[in-house]
Amino acid sequence: MLRADEHPSDMRADYTFDFDRRHYTEDDHAIWHFLCERQKPLLRNRACKEYLESLDRLGILTAGGIPDFARISDMLEKTTRWRLVTVPGLIPGNIFLEHLSRRQFPVTWWIRGRHQLDYLQEPDIFHDLFGHVPLLSNPVFADYMQQFGLGAVKAEKLNAGDLIGRLYWFTVEFGLIQAEEGLRIYGSGIVSSAKESIYALESLVPNRLRFDLMRVMRSQYRIDGVQKTYFVINSFEQLFEETRPDFTDYYARLRGMTEIPEGAVLDTDQVVKIAG
Repeated sequence: MLRADEHPSDMRADYTFDFDRRHYTEDDHAIWHFLCERQKPLLRNRACKEYLESLDRLGILTAGGIPDFARISDMLEKTTRWRLVTVPGLIPGNIFLEHLSRRQFPVTWWIRGRHQLDYLQEPDIFHDLFGHVPLLSNPVFADYMQQFGLGAVKAEKLNAGDLIGRLYWFTVEFGLIQAEEGLRIYGSGIVSSAKESIYALESLVPNRLRFDLMRVMRSQYRIDGVQKTYFVINSFEQLFEETRPDFTDYYARLRGMTEIPEGAVLDTDQVVKIAG
């Protein structure tokens, strides 16, 4: 079986390859089952209904072990025209964005070990398949993801990959949404983390700010722990509409502005309060 840091011999130029899920061990499936069972009660009243409905629709929790992602890919293609492709791990940013622009989501094949159950920096299949994939069955979010991919491909050519990368971080990875029933999580980095799924909604430490595109693109973030700032959207429709314009002029303006340190709150920020 491949190691997590090993590239398969049949890997294509776009970093995809055909992975035989029969290579997963009983322990791999047991780890998946443990992670799912741990997240289920945590997400019940914390994740947005769109995520929970999608998780149920795709049968990701009912598989017992690591799901057959060929089956899930077929389901996605029928509903939102997305496909899943298997990759060995982190892949070059431009390749990843090209996949998104073609409605293909790269899923890492390997799963974390028992010594990494609570935190790992590099995404594994649990982060990708449990965290990212469910919302790809939501039509609006699915369109947003492709729109992001198309815009990010252009941003790379304009040397603005860092700016649009922040948009991905504060929405797709660590986004919050103001639902009718209250503040909810939808970002994959939160829904796949036992610690952050509680912290993001209930801790008094982080800032929760109303989504503002220019503010997001100026904001620094951390990759080595829970976030100091989260941005809150009102709906996926809002997210899609606000990120549809051509960002070329935005990039030029942003290059003349200072970056905002993680955890900072500006006078112009709209802070979302929680009970506590």
